[in-house]
Amino acid sequence: MISYTLEYRGMRTNIDIDDALMAEAQRASGSATKKQTVEQALRLMIRLRRQGDVRQAFGKHRWRGNLAKSRKGRGAG
Repeated sequence: MISYTLEYRGMRTNIDIDDALMAEAQRASGSATKKQTVEQALRLMIRLRRQGDVRQAFGKHRWRGNLAKSRKGRGAG
């Protein structure tokens, strides 16, 4: 296990990441650097969390509008 140091907008963070896990993640992401790999993974985690929030809200809000009019605006019959 190697300790990596990341610097993001002036903030430096030291974390211990399994070398094999980092190498696999870097290959899977196609990232050139470990920093890019970690940042891409963090963005993915945030995006997935937001998708989960949207999924939980499904069916809890009533849509008000005119479906026919909405479709007409997109060129549908």
